Amino acid sequence: MHDHVRIGTAATTLGVSIDTLRRWERAGRVTFTRKGRQRYLGNAELASLLRERATRDGRAVVRNRLPGIVLGVRRDESLAQIELACGAHRVVALMPRERADALHLKPGDPVTAVMKPSAILVEPD
Repeated sequence: MHDHVRIGTAATTLGVSIDTLRRWERAGRVTFTRKGRQRYLGNAELASLLRERATRDGRAVVRNRLPGIVLGVRRDESLAQIELACGAHRVVALMPRERADALHLKPGDPVTAVMKPSAILVEPD
């Protein structure tokens, strides 16, 4: 089943619990293929759900912006390392210490990580 993912992988990708996906199935929102007792979600359906979840109130969510919470701030003489929890992901940002000091960042602060990568490497699992 190369064109399907297991329910746990789908749940992690969508940022929901397996129980939520089971409720969505009962409500007719998603359709799983079963092999034995294991549920599989088609890649096309997963992509559709991800696009659906990428909108709020009918408006597209801005790409490369992840809402999160500051987990920690480390400073040295010239740099600051900001560790964030953005959903299920951990993001670490480096910035000039002066910028971090001006933002007054501390653990527990809600923030948005704005990413401007020059390149993104995609690798298969």
